[in-house]
Amino acid sequence: METGACTVIRTWDVRCAWMGDTALLLRLQDAMPSGMVRAMPVLLAIDSALRNRLAGVPGVRDCVLAYRSLAIYFDPDVIAPDELRARVDAALHDVDADCANEQGSAAIAIPVCYGGPFGPDLEEVARLLKLAPEEVVCLHTAGSYEVAMIGFAPGFPYLTGLHARIAVPRKTTPRARVAAGSVGIAGAQTGIYPFATPGGWQIIGRTPLPLFDPERRPRPCWSRACA
Repeated sequence: METGACTVIRTWDVRCAWMGDTALLLRLQDAMPSGMVRAMPVLLAIDSALRNRLAGVPGVRDCVLAYRSLAIYFDPDVIAPDELRARVDAALHDVDADCANEQGSAAIAIPVCYGGPFGPDLEEVARLLKLAPEEVVCLHTAGSYEVAMIGFAPGFPYLTGLHARIAVPRKTTPRARVAAGSVGIAGAQTGIYPFATPGGWQIIGRTPLPLFDPERRPRPCWSRACA
């Protein structure tokens, strides 16, 4: 249930609700997908403020970002929910959303091989869209994408900014195995599989760039931003 009045950061309402006994969910009240890209700088600013306020606090386990929300996981036997909520409220008052929205972000060039064995769904995607495969590739490469969140697997970037003309649904039947580095489309998003895993996105290409290695230091900047 809702835990009280919302906090307003610039034009964003941040509502808090408990998720069971061990997590507090902070959710931005705005509609997807139009507000999604604008929400991410605010969420990152909230995440940074929370990490500063909660660093070293016993009982706080993790902060996990999603599209329009952030979950704080904690041990209620170590830190009382009321104490956690007070610290979260203080962190929210630290957030300067105006500065967050003015921050620049690093650009990363992702090399991709399209079609053939690297993009087994490219021809089908083109057929569904009534475009030539070359047109799909042109529209996909012309995009400027932003990492909205990391999931469903470690290092998997959900990317916003896909041209509306090449938005297609997920596959009706997911594949049992999608190769590492596969670049796919699902609805209005594009994404990259960091390692071989089952998946249902429409695969149009593949990158040789390694996206996730738990032993690698430093991690790719899109992973650090959402870690």
